Amino acid sequence: MPEGPEVRRSADKIERAVANKPLTCVFEHPSLVAVQEQFTDVKLTSIETYGKAFVLHFSNDICIYVHLQLYGRWKTGRSKSIKPSRRTLRMRLETDTHYAALYSATDIEVLTPETIKDHPFIAKLGPDLLRKGYTASHVSRRLGKTSFGRRSLGALLLDQSMFAGIGNYLRSEILFRSGLLHSRKLNSLSKTERATLASMIHHTTIRAYQTAGITLDDQYVDIAKTKKWRRSAYRHFVFDREGEKCWVCQSEIQKVQVASRRLYFCPSCQT
Repeated sequence: MPEGPEVRRSADKIERAVANKPLTCVFEHPSLVAVQEQFTDVKLTSIETYGKAFVLHFSNDICIYVHLQLYGRWKTGRSKSIKPSRRTLRMRLETDTHYAALYSATDIEVLTPETIKDHPFIAKLGPDLLRKGYTASHVSRRLGKTSFGRRSLGALLLDQSMFAGIGNYLRSEILFRSGLLHSRKLNSLSKTERATLASMIHHTTIRAYQTAGITLDDQYVDIAKTKKWRRSAYRHFVFDREGEKCWVCQSEIQKVQVASRRLYFCPSCQT
């Protein structure tokens, strides 16, 4: 399942392809067919992301909520290059030159701007880390809430009510970069440790967004590229690297299950 950075990058791609241009809209999902007639001479004005969900805003004041879950997928491209797909089309937005098509997703709803905040999924979310103006200082203040203090870091970082958009690879990478073990409880951290964690939550998420999922530092990426390694070999510090050597200290990366999900860590770098 895509995490917050991948969802935001996908939204950016859709906006570049079809936003603020006259659209031809094809709706196939049952929840959208009923409003098909209201989508004549409309434009896509913007896309908001809420963790792993999209909300598409249109010029007719109708919004469409989409959660990709496991099987949903967006495709974009030039209109003349549209090809048949084995996936089930849910909707296609097409301009004179480009298109954005949603396939296979099942969690789709029609909303208004006023009802977005009350949507059952969105209402339970914490702040989206990629929201404009949301800084490491905001992250730090949220980490200071006593209601989260007794939670282990490994479980807390996957809780979307804490922060929206952190998934499995970001969790492992954030904890590694913070030098913290997943079993530490939030209220056990010193002020310095909490400040470092806040900084790394913010920095790692932004970096993943900017680099299409690479969380490894540039100095190591450059070494790997010089050696002509495949991209998957230099994407992360620890995630999906069980048994391999830590980039920093050369210890062996280990894997455990935390909150029913796999988590990777370095036993030397994380305390």
